[in-house]
Amino acid sequence: MSQLRTSQPARHPDPTVKAAGLAYLIFDRPDLARAEQFLTDFGLRVAARQDGALFLRGTGPAPYCYVARKAARPRFVGFGLEVATRDDLRKLAALPGASGIEAMTWPGGGERVRLVDPSGFEVEAVFGRAAAEGLAHRAPLPLNNADRHPRINDTQRPPVAPPEVIRLGHVVIEVADYQATAAWYTRHFGLIPSDVQVLPDGSPAVTFFRLDLGNTPADHHTLAMAQGFAPLYSHSAFEVVDADAVGMGQRVLREKGWCHAWGIGRHILGSQIFDYWQDPFGDKHEHYCDGDLFTSSRPTGIHAVSREAMAQWGQVMPRSFTKPKLTPAMILTIIRNLRRSPDISLSKLITLAKLFG
Repeated sequence: MSQLRTSQPARHPDPTVKAAGLAYLIFDRPDLARAEQFLTDFGLRVAARQDGALFLRGTGPAPYCYVARKAARPRFVGFGLEVATRDDLRKLAALPGASGIEAMTWPGGGERVRLVDPSGFEVEAVFGRAAAEGLAHRAPLPLNNADRHPRINDTQRPPVAPPEVIRLGHVVIEVADYQATAAWYTRHFGLIPSDVQVLPDGSPAVTFFRLDLGNTPADHHTLAMAQGFAPLYSHSAFEVVDADAVGMGQRVLREKGWCHAWGIGRHILGSQIFDYWQDPFGDKHEHYCDGDLFTSSRPTGIHAVSREAMAQWGQVMPRSFTKPKLTPAMILTIIRNLRRSPDISLSKLITLAKLFG
């Protein structure tokens, strides 16, 4: 049986606050028109253009879930986490390095506190955004199966169009300083490790963190964190209404000429039916449906990591999905982190390269 032999990830008994939701992602993009073309083909909708930034939303009530800012070079900046009260913002504003409470001028308004996690990702704690009016999306298709036949004298004809994204589901990051970064999110935002995939030495390779919403079911993971050798964006995931929407997304994005990354398949941890696509800047975006929901009482699962452990069915995860871009700057970062970070070593680099490189 696999065992976790490090102090993190672990629940914190008294976190600063408990995050209530994943609000939005922030990207810098040198070409907003190109970003918009991919994202609308993907199924997001333009909510606003403001101050050199593009705001996109799903059909749900969030005023936006994706921010693309005009910048000289592409990069993932960070993400917003909703908190439940203004007092939560006050508690977070008292942390070392945090901003004060700031009024937001983005669609929906609200207030935020800006923080930086130990790996350098920007995290905005957000409260008080006004909900937008929800947009209509098609109902899930009624499925005939061997025991139940809800569809008689009727056909299945989902529209040939970008699938309607309903909401932002989760974001996945890679970090070199795994222990410090995991401790920061459990300590300050109350995230719960749902499942941990461990390396042969018992250290975590990937942790799937969910929100602590008590008895209210939460997504299996809102944030996932992988052991890497540099802070990197891995991917983000957006919920669509059913498996036909996932499949129609593949058809539309393929016909539009975008780059496929992995899928269609069903994950083991989280159970989502998934399909991954790369945007014009090489960043992966996932369509998914049918994910697991856990309450806070569900204990953490510990599992051995392997490529085969990523999906129940479908293509085994291709090496291109996790292989890093080894630019000179990235190689220097890896060397620097090998010397500095207590969580990584040459032997772990070799192990991860064999698994995922």
